[in-house]
Amino acid sequence: MEKKEGNKTFGLLGKQIAYSFSRGYFTDKFKKMNLQDHEYVNFDIPEITDFPKIVAQHTGIKGINVTIPYKEQVMPFLDAIDEKAEKIGAVNTIKITKEGLLKGYNSDVVGFENSLKPLLKKHHKKALILGTGGASKAIAFALELQNIDYKFVSRNPKDQSEISYADITAQTIAMYTVIINSTPLGTSPNIHESPTIPYQFITKKHLLFDLIYNPEMTKFLKEGKQRGATIKNGYEMLELQAEESWRIWNS
Repeated sequence: MEKKEGNKTFGLLGKQIAYSFSRGYFTDKFKKMNLQDHEYVNFDIPEITDFPKIVAQHTGIKGINVTIPYKEQVMPFLDAIDEKAEKIGAVNTIKITKEGLLKGYNSDVVGFENSLKPLLKKHHKKALILGTGGASKAIAFALELQNIDYKFVSRNPKDQSEISYADITAQTIAMYTVIINSTPLGTSPNIHESPTIPYQFITKKHLLFDLIYNPEMTKFLKEGKQRGATIKNGYEMLELQAEESWRIWNS
């Protein structure tokens, strides 16, 4: 038997994350695996500048998941960043090495790609990514791996890779048959919200993917379902990225 050296702590870094998926998921996982010396906590901080304090206060930290709004903001605070996460420009998994160094990874890519792949059909050649936050970058990277062209949709487009919601026409919807919501619009309790796109032009050829998992069926997905589109929420993606995080922490 191994000698216990205090608790092994894992956690989620974010803002207003009381109802997060990760804490419940990993707490259940540790119970099932009978890992009594493992705990998973929420590191809910108002500003990313509070992050070093968290690390200093919790000496037994082995790994951290990162969520909105810190996937990009956390990067300057890390000692090293995995090549893939560097390319993506966002980190959602941090491993604390034996030497106490913080290394950033991105497990969103694996989660999203493996969740999306079974639904793709030959005509799914172009995608609209709604939102431009940290998660949208991992989505773009995963789409590249699948040879799917994409455009970001932003409230304030910055360059040629982005269009505004007002730019989305019937023609745009006809051309981009994969639509991914990476915005928080529609998350419980604000379940009546949805991204403002012309849903009337969606057909059964479309695939609508929402990164939100609570509620299970967002307004965005309902609009797609009503018109015969293939729909999927973010629950499986979260499970897959959580398992990938676990693999990274233990590798």
